[in-house]
Amino acid sequence: MGRAHLRQSRPAAAASARPLLPDRVRPLAGGLLACCAVIVAALGALFAHQTRADWFDHAVDAPIIAWFSGHQGFASWLAAPGSLIPAGVLTAAIVIGCVLAGRLNGAFLALAAVPVSEAISEGLLKPLVHRTYLGGVAYPSGHTTAISALTATLIVLLLLSRRPVRARAMRRLSVLIPAAACVVGVGVAIGLIGLRWHYFTDVVAGAAVGIGTVCGLALLLDLAAVRRWFARERHERHERHERHRSARKLLSSGRGTGPAEVSGGAGPQLPELIRGRAPV
Repeated sequence: MGRAHLRQSRPAAAASARPLLPDRVRPLAGGLLACCAVIVAALGALFAHQTRADWFDHAVDAPIIAWFSGHQGFASWLAAPGSLIPAGVLTAAIVIGCVLAGRLNGAFLALAAVPVSEAISEGLLKPLVHRTYLGGVAYPSGHTTAISALTATLIVLLLLSRRPVRARAMRRLSVLIPAAACVVGVGVAIGLIGLRWHYFTDVVAGAAVGIGTVCGLALLLDLAAVRRWFARERHERHERHERHRSARKLLSSGRGTGPAEVSGGAGPQLPELIRGRAPV
């Protein structure tokens, strides 16, 4: 394509290269990641191989368990968003939204957040700490890990890295969606305690794993080399799209053998456009 086309494609590539975390937020994300790691490690060391609640967990859990003793169905409903299928559906929705918006780094963050955090929780920490509740390994809570990772991802994408928007409805949605996710996360934690699946400190550790994982992934995706890769991929995809659109335009106009006038100048021949090997 011509130079005018290249100038048009550069803003799209720059949008994809936009960092997930603003410069002023990045040190805070690193500090939050460190705090989450300390919380998980400290609680894990404190409750390793424990088979019953300590005085603190008992004090927090007992009223919740008592209230939900006659409302187990409601407790299950509260805990459901942290299970596999709802978390997978929410992840897919976030990924699709990011792809449609051209935010490849956001799509990668959403795609990796739950699997990576669950691998840390289920694959590493549970066997290592081996804290049990009624015979089941409980530390940290996998349900809370998943919903916390999703909530942290929404906060990064909708509050920290979004573009300024003029529409009042969109501004409200960018705040309401993460706020609703936080409420759902609290409901998941309460439901898990009410079902007697986890102690209070299990859900605290699960939240720390989910939030810390998202912080770490966002910092990794914001590295200069990774951002350049995303920008290059976005630019190349945009170029392919423009070539295919030009080819369709030429086919529909019936001028399939001569030079096409694309972007104000003589363009490539139609066979080159179709094969995707037109000079840029």
